[in-house]
Order: sequence, then C-alpha cells, then structure tokens
Amino acid sequence: MSMTHSAHLLEVRKLKLAYGGISAVKGIDFYVNQGELVALIGANGAGKTSTLKVISGLLKPTSGSIHLDGESIAGRPAYELAQLGIGLVPEGRGVFSRMTILENLQMGAYLRQGNHDPLIQNDLESVLALFPRLQERIDQLAGTLSGGEQQMLAIARAMMAKPKLLLLDEPSMGLAPLMVEAIFAVIQNLAKEGITILLVEQNARLALSMAHRAYVMESGEITLQGDATELLHDERVRKAYLGEDLER
Repeated sequence: MSMTHSAHLLEVRKLKLAYGGISAVKGIDFYVNQGELVALIGANGAGKTSTLKVISGLLKPTSGSIHLDGESIAGRPAYELAQLGIGLVPEGRGVFSRMTILENLQMGAYLRQGNHDPLIQNDLESVLALFPRLQERIDQLAGTLSGGEQQMLAIARAMMAKPKLLLLDEPSMGLAPLMVEAIFAVIQNLAKEGITILLVEQNARLALSMAHRAYVMESGEITLQGDATELLHDERVRKAYLGEDLER
C-alpha cells in the first residue's frame, strides 16, 4: 500500500463503465470526505446504481481509478472491499429471507467473527436500539417482514460490519411515506454519529435536505455538484427533480 494518503475517504476519478457497447458511466469524478453524507441524485437510468456497484466491487470498471482511504480499490472483488470497510445496502434490500433478523445481523458481522471481535454483542445492542422494531421481532424470519422493516434490517446488517463507508442504494424505493420518514430519520442519526455515507436516492428533495454535499448525475455523467442546500434551491434541480413548474 502506498504511503501517500488521500485527503478524501473515497476518491473516484475518470470512472467509466460499459455494458457491452453501452456506456453506463462516462468518466465521472467525485469524492466523499470522512464523516460526510453525500447524495448522488438523478433520474432512473442515470448510472447511479452502476456507480455504487463498481465502488463496492460488484462490477469491474472499464477504466478510471477509485481510492478508499488512499488505497487503490478499482476492480477488486466485493469480498475484499467488504474487508476494507465498504458496506453496501443494495437496491431491493437483499435480506436473507429464510433467516431470522438476529441471524441476518450476525451475518453482517461475519468478517469480524473471524477476528473474535469482543465488541460484536455491544454493537448488536446499539444497532437494535436504533431499530426498536427489529428488536421486537428479533426471532422473526426476514422474509415475513414488511418492505420497510426489511430496509431497516438491510441497513442494520451493513452497520454490523462497522463500515468505513456506507453505500445506500435507493433506501426509500417502494416504501410508504411514514416508513420513508422513519428510514431517513435513522440515516440522519447515522450521519450525526459521524458515519460516512454515500446515498443514491431518487427522492431528491429528501436526499438534498439532509446531505452535506451532492452530485447530480444524468446519462452517466455528473452535470451539477455542490453544497446540498444550494442545489436544493437551484432552479435546474427544482425543475428537473423536484417537480416544480418555475414558469407558473
């Protein structure tokens, strides 16, 4: 590992990804600092999920560089990146449906169990304190939970790995408004605790209202970036992503 240490926890440079002849990500640059909540917003098919999949090792980039804490990670497999501290909450949640809530959370701490980490039980209690609904249903099979409860479990499972960087892919998708509110209250709490988060979210208003900084992605390219509050009031963002008719 190089001794040069990046100023950013995550640094992505000239990242490209193609599926066959189709270019999904077209040479993007962005970064996430330690302790930041950074939002990546954009329409469906903009390349947001593809970007997260490359960062987490589920897809190999066509070209470009990715550094985590100064270490080059582009193209490395997902299991190695999990060991380095990248936690992914995938779109669609991906819980182990035939396992209980407790077993799902224990799977989240799988890499730590090999090191006989004595703090796993403490962290389990802390995570369940964040999600009292999971605590109440601890022995229930994950597949019998509601969509919102499964989303809570997916986030809690990722937190059990003690990630340096938490990647959240569309956490509000398909959820009732009250459950979205509950999920985002937890994300906000995690951010306040100093967890570094890269959030992909179609609900631009919600994402921008709590992020520190944000990037707008269109057709595989980053077209806008900056302070999240400023982007929330940017006319282009309001018109394209917040459903506001500014000519009325």
